[in-house]
Amino acid sequence: MPADARYLPIEDHGIIGDLNTVALVGLDGAIDFFCAPRFDSPSVFAALLDADRGGVFRIDPQLGEDARRKQLYLPDTNVLLTRTLSTDGVAEISDFMPVDETAGVRRLVRRVKAVRTAVRFRLRCAPRFGYGAVHHRAEPDDGEGVSFVPDDAQAAGLAFLRLRGSVPLRIVDGDAVAEFQLEHEQTATFILEASSEPHAGPHASQRYAADAFKRTSNWWRAWIGRSTYRGRWRDEVNRSALVMRLLFSQEHGSLVAAPTFGLPESLGGVRNWDYRYTWVRDAAFTLYSFIRLGLTEETGRFIHWIADRVREEGDGIPLQPLYGLDGRHHLPEIELPHLEGYRGSRPVRVGNGAAAQLQMDIFGALMDSVYLYDKYAEPMSYDLWQTLTGVVDWVCRHWRRPDHGLWEIRRDERPYLSSRVMCWVAVDRAIRLAQHRSLPAPLVRWLEVRDTIYRSVFEEFWSPRKQAFVQTPGSEVMDASCLLMPLLRFISPTDPRWVQTMTAVRRELVEDSLVRRYAIRGGETDGFADEEGTFSICSFWYAECLSRGGDLQQARFVFEKILSYANHLGLFAEELGPSGEHLGNFPQAFTHLSLISAAYDLDRRLDSAGWRA
Repeated sequence: MPADARYLPIEDHGIIGDLNTVALVGLDGAIDFFCAPRFDSPSVFAALLDADRGGVFRIDPQLGEDARRKQLYLPDTNVLLTRTLSTDGVAEISDFMPVDETAGVRRLVRRVKAVRTAVRFRLRCAPRFGYGAVHHRAEPDDGEGVSFVPDDAQAAGLAFLRLRGSVPLRIVDGDAVAEFQLEHEQTATFILEASSEPHAGPHASQRYAADAFKRTSNWWRAWIGRSTYRGRWRDEVNRSALVMRLLFSQEHGSLVAAPTFGLPESLGGVRNWDYRYTWVRDAAFTLYSFIRLGLTEETGRFIHWIADRVREEGDGIPLQPLYGLDGRHHLPEIELPHLEGYRGSRPVRVGNGAAAQLQMDIFGALMDSVYLYDKYAEPMSYDLWQTLTGVVDWVCRHWRRPDHGLWEIRRDERPYLSSRVMCWVAVDRAIRLAQHRSLPAPLVRWLEVRDTIYRSVFEEFWSPRKQAFVQTPGSEVMDASCLLMPLLRFISPTDPRWVQTMTAVRRELVEDSLVRRYAIRGGETDGFADEEGTFSICSFWYAECLSRGGDLQQARFVFEKILSYANHLGLFAEELGPSGEHLGNFPQAFTHLSLISAAYDLDRRLDSAGWRA
């Protein structure tokens, strides 16, 4: 599909947030994605999904078409700087969202500066409420700003949006616009506020912007300063941790898989999902990475959040694959036909039908994180153990059930290798917990089930012809989720069967250093015929498998090649396309957590082998 100049590439964005929602800021100085007041609220700006109807907040320095654009984060923070550089001058926009400032109000601060010579700017704030479907009126506000009031507050997800500026703003066709000039070293401040009702917010003063900038920067530096990681690739690891922290909900203790919806896994394709919800699997793996870095506070909050979900389920399946941030179960998937999609990739969907699927692997992901939390953070409580034993008992009774698998494949349920292995993990970690803490448990029964699951993997999922573990019994389909087997200690990374499986993965799924999750085969595998990119989480799994198998030189080579595909800020989307372009929702927690895990393991083994940094 030819490039559409109206759409900035997905990778040409940075992210800012306040632990309730985020905004994407493009290299061109435009905020083209912002949902408020929460991650899963309807969009206010979504030009990334429809350049004409989505809405945008653009600040454009008038420095000529040949001007260069750069972005960087203030070190160890989520404060983003966007610079425009030319022979005529240099301009800088500082974007951030204050953390822990005002309950119920989302506040986005944009500070504009002429760094060298005088610079003219154009501003346009064009909100489009309710995924671009709700009209609004714009009104002057206190002589220094503009209020935007949606016609239908319920459909818009909020009742009030206000932009205040230190320069005069005009209203043109429902948008706020301005043209202004800043002299050398002069600044202008703009504050965008979203809330459920009008309120008295701060003036767009230089003093407020400077104080908020300092408080926000200090908050992020204090948080990442708690990390115990001091190894190689520290900048990349810290950036991944900072990105994933942005995806946590301060209000609920849950976290989103990615903060966006509708971004395609292939240009022009139909795999355009909404990831602004809490996946049990993604969250559990994220917590594993945080535990590795010594960041356990967020882990504890999520453990209690997920325990509440288990208690809600009654006598049915203990967990569904994903929930709303507030724990709601019903996430109806609908299409938004009025949005054209990123570069024409339709349909754009909100909600996610995978919430109604059965995914057996989530129980292993949960129990592995609980096991590590007990080991490295806080000992198991009686009430939590009582809740979890019910989950493990359910797994012991139902581990043979076919399901939709780790990849949420939208066709008939099947027995998947990843689900079978993760059921083993669920029972194994429960046994380890019970033995370590002397907790009451039916250990004889659990041990028997664990060993039966183990044998079933070798007897049912091993292909003699392929000489590898395959996706489903009797198939010849290689699935990169098998790379989890040594990472979760199901199999030794030097076991002959695993060495042969790695050979098959390398032969069928690896392209240079990048890994496909499986072969599409015209829709035969997962019901969708359109192609997709390589999955970055699978690529990092592959690097870690090489590390655990002892091939440290190759593991480092592969790992550092994967890192080279990050965007200019060190961020990753879900996938990488044929020319290295980022695809899928952005940034993706799954990718960044696997980066941390691979870096941690490889760094530790390089040290043990006596390698210099």
